[in-house]
Amino acid sequence: MSHHSEYIQTTQTTQTTQTTQTTQTTQDTVVASVVASFQERSRAGQLKYGTTLDRTDLSPLQWAQHMQEELMDAILYLERLKRELGDLTHFKCV
Repeated sequence: MSHHSEYIQTTQTTQTTQTTQTTQTTQDTVVASVVASFQERSRAGQLKYGTTLDRTDLSPLQWAQHMQEELMDAILYLERLKRELGDLTHFKCV
């Protein structure tokens, strides 16, 4: 068997194995849910702001500012949730 024939056979075996592995996987519902949320958020953002994240009118510093503001909001949401969960710890489920 020539080196070329061995290469082709190895490549075909690898492709078959990859295809078999791909078809045997199941959908991760958590990942699918997050992807759907990202897609919906993108649609909502386009409707609200009339653009996508592919926009080129912001500098890297402006993008960083947007991210900082979003993360600050996230911390506020987290603090609010912690307070609510803290209130729930007074009640014990039997």
